[in-house]
Amino acid sequence: MSPPLPTSLPVPKTHKLYIGGEFPRSESGRSYALTRPGAKRAYAQLCLASRKDLRAAVDAARAAQAGWAARSAYNRGQILYRMAEMIEGRADSWQTLLRSGLGHSAAQAARALAATVDALVYYAGASDKYPQIIGAVNPVAGPHHNFTTPEALGVVGLVFDDGPDPAASAARIAAAIAAGNTVVALLPGPAGGLVAEFGEAFATADLPAGVVNLLSGDAAELAPQFASHMEIQGLAFLRDEPARRIEVERAAADNMKRCVASHGPLLALERVLDFVEYKTVWHPIGT
Repeated sequence: MSPPLPTSLPVPKTHKLYIGGEFPRSESGRSYALTRPGAKRAYAQLCLASRKDLRAAVDAARAAQAGWAARSAYNRGQILYRMAEMIEGRADSWQTLLRSGLGHSAAQAARALAATVDALVYYAGASDKYPQIIGAVNPVAGPHHNFTTPEALGVVGLVFDDGPDPAASAARIAAAIAAGNTVVALLPGPAGGLVAEFGEAFATADLPAGVVNLLSGDAAELAPQFASHMEIQGLAFLRDEPARRIEVERAAADNMKRCVASHGPLLALERVLDFVEYKTVWHPIGT
């Protein structure tokens, strides 16, 4: 009778970045462990993104932005809804991450997953409606029509808090891309555990490559690079760090980048308007 096989040691999964529709490792080769509070073993190894990874993500977002903005608002809404469907369809995988990797209880995990899906569905519905609510026919003197309409700002950077909140992350990403922007998001610390699940869902949801790019890593290292990068037109610094927020806002002001903080409700048209600009057109009457 052959001896029993030795018990194998668990091998933590390595979660990669999500850039340009692909799943590369960090070019630096650095990583850090995702360990559930109170656990003795790491749930996964996360890539520690570098400045070069950020530049690659911005390049992908810039290349995708014009094509994404040119799609109809209705089509962007369809894709956002499909993103929600894909996350809902991966419920078992999400439950495993939230409970085994991030320390949620079963009830907390169920609520977090439902809120994440709801956030994507909300902005899917808003994508073809907010221009009608925000746009205007302006009263003017003289024989002209005057119209104001919102347009995408461009590439948007999102720097999230370390605390993993999938619903908040989904809401901010969805609000930005609903308007035709593309996104580079940093989910630092334990929040980096969300990158793989979001990436797997987005990659199979008809979302064009480069529209959403996700990095895990260190906010202290990369937030200043988000603020100073000339190809990022808007930045949401979503961390409760007043001193660092001031530094980021000053750096963003040097290159005329719009910078917003974390105030306000997650599910609201105001989140879409954080990263739109307004175009006003004059047209002669009778021509």
